[in-house]
Formats: sequence, structure tokens, C-alpha cells
Amino acid sequence: MKYQDEYRNKELCQYLIQKIRALTKTDIRLMEVCGTHTVSIFRSGLKAMLPQNVHLISGPGCPVCVTPTSAIDHVIALSRMNNTMIATFGDMINVPGSSSSLKNEKAQGADVRVIYSPFQALELAQDFPEKRVILLGIGFETTIPLIASVVLESKKKSIKNFYLYSLGKLMPPVIRELIQDRDTEIDGFLCPGHVSVIIGTEPYQFIPQEYSIPCVIAGFEPVDILYAIYCVIQQKIEHRPRVENKYERVVRKEGNPIALHKMDEVFSAIDVEWRGIGRVNKSGLDLKAEYSELNAKNFQVKIEKTKENPDCRCGEVLKGKISPLECPLFKSVCTPENPIGACMVSSEGTCATYYKYQ
Repeated sequence: MKYQDEYRNKELCQYLIQKIRALTKTDIRLMEVCGTHTVSIFRSGLKAMLPQNVHLISGPGCPVCVTPTSAIDHVIALSRMNNTMIATFGDMINVPGSSSSLKNEKAQGADVRVIYSPFQALELAQDFPEKRVILLGIGFETTIPLIASVVLESKKKSIKNFYLYSLGKLMPPVIRELIQDRDTEIDGFLCPGHVSVIIGTEPYQFIPQEYSIPCVIAGFEPVDILYAIYCVIQQKIEHRPRVENKYERVVRKEGNPIALHKMDEVFSAIDVEWRGIGRVNKSGLDLKAEYSELNAKNFQVKIEKTKENPDCRCGEVLKGKISPLECPLFKSVCTPENPIGACMVSSEGTCATYYKYQ
């Protein structure tokens, strides 16, 4: 296929692997902070082809996975309100809370609708004017501009029964948090391609400038990923850490100014909790004051006390401290059909990816 086959070229992949093997003399730990990268690495078999001293670590690149149990419990409480409809993307319906999930609530009579576009939530609000329709606005910078557009459209059309529960998160602040965590050893980053389309290259400059860690923005095909790995290792050997954009066919230095403007118009950065990582400064998004009447977090509901499964090690997986294979629940109890932790729910979750491909 034109513009695709060249990024899956077998000979070029083998050539890059040989170059990486020749270049790498010591152990190096590289983190990909994008769930799509994790899936591509496993689906292409790249991990098995790379030399053993190149360790690829999967980071918190799945927005469903990093949503904390406390937020799931809050959403479940909202779903129990009378005359309320929850509009959500499919993965969120299966994420376990402390004692239930949206899937369980739906089975017990709650009105929970799976949508494929945020704009469908507006359509539902117009079709069911007697109900509060709450959109779960989950995602990183990739999807947040679209959610912002829905909020603006709701305001423009004066739709009075539409609300947003914002679960949006920002990638650069959590990368900083991971670097500062003494338990996490990272020699280089594969920066997320989709997120970078929106934010550009400049927000990553702190990585090499403040922490002397190499980073490369990578695409999602095997050649993209292998070339990015080669460039990160080369930066490390040369002691010249910098931000390299190796996804230039899609990512521009300035990102997408229109999308960034929409985000800034609707949302403010706030401190939020990440599953397994803790509270991260200015890493989440909530509606600005002028849109507060649309904020579903303003509803008064009784939220149960959060309980975490002590055997689930999803949080450590998200930080790259362990692989899913080191979790005692993996495959034995926790499966995609019976997820105990959020990392097993989404198709981009690290545990789900290991389960499917490892």
C-alpha cells in the first residue's frame, strides 16, 4: 500500500536491528509513553528481535488505564442518579471501580450508552430532553480538542441537559513525574506520535534540557519505531540529548494551533490523580469557570469509599517498574473477559497487550 509498505519493509527493519545491535554495548532502558506504540511493538514482534540489552518499557500511555478508581467510583455514583444517562466510549464501561463498574450498573438498570464520537452525546441530549446526559470526556491531548468542540457546540445551541465529566490528562507533566521518580530508571523516551500531532515538539524540551535524557517523537509502523530507538541510543552514546522529530510526515514543531486554541478556550490545567502514579501537578483538565454549568462534577452524589485490590499491580505496570508477567493475577485471574485492573481493559492497556501477544 502506497505510503505504508515502505514503513513495514522487512529488509529495512532487519538493517535497523543490525545497526541497533552494533551500536548498543550496554543495557539501555527506553520507555514508550503511548499505548499505540506498545501495541505496535508487540504486534510487529519488535521486542523479540531487538538485542537483549535494549529494554523497552511500557509507560502510562492508555487514558483508560490511568483513570483512578476514585474517579470510576464517582462516575458510577452519577450513573445511579434518577433521569441520568452516561455516554461513554466502550473501554470505560468495563473498568472496575471499588465494588462495581458501569457495565454492572447498566445490567442493573442504569442508562449507560456506548458512543463512538463525543458529538453523539449531544445528539442523545437532544433526543432525550427529560434526561441529564453526562459525557465522560476521557483522553490525552489527542482527543481533548474534539471534546472541547462538543462543549462549545453545546453552549452555542443552548442544550441545557448536556454535561461533561472531564477525565482529560496531559502527557508532558506525567513524563516529568516519571523522570523524578527515583524508583523508575529511564535512559530515553519514545514520545507519543498522536499527542505530538496536537502539541508539537516544544513541550518535550524540558526532558533533554533539564534532565539530559534523549527523546524521539516516533510514528507507529515498525520502521518508525526501530529508527526512533536507533536515534535515542545514538543520542545517549554521543551524550547529546535533544528532542528529535522522526514523525515529520505528521508532526510539526508548532503542533496544531487550532486544536490547542480550542483546548485553551474550554479547559484549565489542574492537579489530578493518576492510577499508580499519584497526584501530578497541572496534569489534568477541567472546565473553565464560564462553562461550570456543564460540569457534572457539581452534582451532589454519595461516593463509596475507594478500595483497591491489594493483589493488582496495575499501578506498578503503568510506571514501568514491573511487566504484567510479574503480577500474580495476570492470566490466572485477570483476563480481558474478567479484568481486575484497568490495564487489562483497554486494547491499548499494557496488560491486555501482553495477554494478546506475549
